[in-house]
Amino acid sequence: MPRMEDILNLPVQDPPCVEFSAANLKWVKVEGGRQGGDDIALIPFARVEEFVKGESSNAECPASFRIESRRKRSEGSISKPRVDGYLEYTLYWCSYGPEDYRDSESGNGDGSNVKPATGKGSRPGRRHMMRGCLCHFTVKRLYTRPLLALIIYNQRKHVDKTGAPCHGILDRDAVGTRAMYAPRISEDLRQKVMSMLYVGISLDNIIQHHIEAVQGHGGPHNRDDFLTRNDVRNMERVIRNSSHELHVDDECSVKMWVQRHHKHVFFFQDYSVSEPFILVIQTDWQLQQMLHYGNNGLMSFHSTFGSKKLKYPLSTLLVFDSSHNAIPVAWIITSSFVGQFVHKWIGLLAERIRTKDPRWRLSAFLVDNPSFDISTIRENFQCRILLCVWHVRRAWIKNLLKKCYNVEVQQEMFKQLSWILYSSRSSPNSVDTIEEFMQVFVDQCAFMDYFKSQWLPHIELWVTGIRSLPVTTPEPLAAIETYHLRLKSKLFHEQNVNFWPRVDWLIHTLTTEFHSLYWLDQYSMETGYFENLRDDSFSTNAWSQALHIPDVNVMLDEQNLQLAKIISQADRTLAYTIWNPGSEFSLCDCPWSRLGNVCEHVIKLAMVCKSRQVARPLLAAQVYRQALLSLLQNPPDDPLVLEYAIVHATRLQQDIKGLEELSNSGLLQPLPLEVNPHMALNHQLFPRLP
Repeated sequence: MPRMEDILNLPVQDPPCVEFSAANLKWVKVEGGRQGGDDIALIPFARVEEFVKGESSNAECPASFRIESRRKRSEGSISKPRVDGYLEYTLYWCSYGPEDYRDSESGNGDGSNVKPATGKGSRPGRRHMMRGCLCHFTVKRLYTRPLLALIIYNQRKHVDKTGAPCHGILDRDAVGTRAMYAPRISEDLRQKVMSMLYVGISLDNIIQHHIEAVQGHGGPHNRDDFLTRNDVRNMERVIRNSSHELHVDDECSVKMWVQRHHKHVFFFQDYSVSEPFILVIQTDWQLQQMLHYGNNGLMSFHSTFGSKKLKYPLSTLLVFDSSHNAIPVAWIITSSFVGQFVHKWIGLLAERIRTKDPRWRLSAFLVDNPSFDISTIRENFQCRILLCVWHVRRAWIKNLLKKCYNVEVQQEMFKQLSWILYSSRSSPNSVDTIEEFMQVFVDQCAFMDYFKSQWLPHIELWVTGIRSLPVTTPEPLAAIETYHLRLKSKLFHEQNVNFWPRVDWLIHTLTTEFHSLYWLDQYSMETGYFENLRDDSFSTNAWSQALHIPDVNVMLDEQNLQLAKIISQADRTLAYTIWNPGSEFSLCDCPWSRLGNVCEHVIKLAMVCKSRQVARPLLAAQVYRQALLSLLQNPPDDPLVLEYAIVHATRLQQDIKGLEELSNSGLLQPLPLEVNPHMALNHQLFPRLP
């Protein structure tokens, strides 16, 4: 039997299951000291919540462990800490104890056994739950090892002071009563009902749906199956009485929200003279979506939303579900550019995910701004980093449609704008390429003024980004764009204009109504319930719609790759024209595309061009081929330099193989198989329009 001084020599246990209990751990009894005879174990501090949930799911004695007491210390507050000294101390106690009101409720006995064991007095509203349960444990976040938690199980059995079971199926007096089950509904059911209420589902429909679900699995099995109208009314009251404005001062209000919703706060850094404000929000449900859809999948940034209207811009981490919808798995609100300080929290996020599932891996991470700290993201997630140009594409096409009225000029300018990004990096001086574009379309004054003021100062940054990072295909662009439009519709309604300067309103809206929209969509998709209440935009995702367009509807002339046509599924007599097919900057004449959006026709055509290998090479592929040909024609003379070049070429070959794996997964456009030096740039870069 080890002494308390030996606890740091115990193995750190990290069960692979999502939730785990005492049964999944190997316990050691400690000798001497205040915890003499108690069971102890070491686990990662990040997994304490999973342990508490696992303990609450005990089949014989379902329970709900509440925090009976909590103490914290700051680092550096102790000069000589004990080996079991703590930064945080939390005492968890079964909610069926420690008080015992069974005799007083039944009218038997003299009430001498109802005195609270903790001396805290009676607990109004919970007398019916108190059955004298002594099961409790302590969690210490160790002072000398902050990443570890010492669990001290003082009483593992759910028994009263006589040693007899006091609730659950082992308690004969509890059979047929709610004491057989957990004392409260679970957090999962609470989140489910709250989300239903936020999206407008009535109390009667919630109860009816719950009854059907309970009957579907053969009757009540746990406390959740006993959901009552009163439970739902209580949650309705919470929603009705809740407000985003916890304090008149916005900064104080945000701090109060952070204190009250610590489970939703993944990372928080208050504003100071030297540090920006950073708040990273991730709910339990978002974490589960990230674990489920992010594993072997894509994750993407949607950054700097609302920079002109909101007090602080909003960024989102997205994953993509089986229907190709973008699901928000974390929200980042910061007073500075999100990419500048991403190192403060991105590593913690990667660590959090791998703590939950050590086998979790991303296929690729998409960034929508080349100024992100790419090396930090790559180092923490150990995956490919792809550049997503949805923001550039959308900004350019919307302003072309707004400022240029000639359709043919729009098409040509859009194509040549894409060449600025890709071709200028192969040119000795990118400024020449840009100047030529501006001279060719000098008569388009409105757009040129916009381009000079908004993009000219940053174009080199994007060119450099495309030089160093592969570019993703149009499919994720459509999903990200749909998320962007849904966010814009929810937040930027005219009735909310007075709230835009407040961060607390943004936080409240995201974590209640907006969060519930995505919860309902996933729940409806998984169960088939409430299909009529789903947001239509979830089922009109252009990426998903493109998968339902038959290949026979695509008319692609291999002899003329300047344009292609796709027959409308709604009207077989109508065909839409797509210019510059197979490119990241294709343009369609359908109504949705004419609003500046990525439509299903552009995506479908990109898929067909990829599968048939018939379209003109992607702009990136052309520049890539030109760069390789230039290297082949000018090999280095210095043998030492040549040796280093061979090493880099070998690494490049390995990188390309990795990109091919991504392409096979549908995440990248493939390079054409043939290598024809005359296809690279065999036409004038900016031909004048007739």
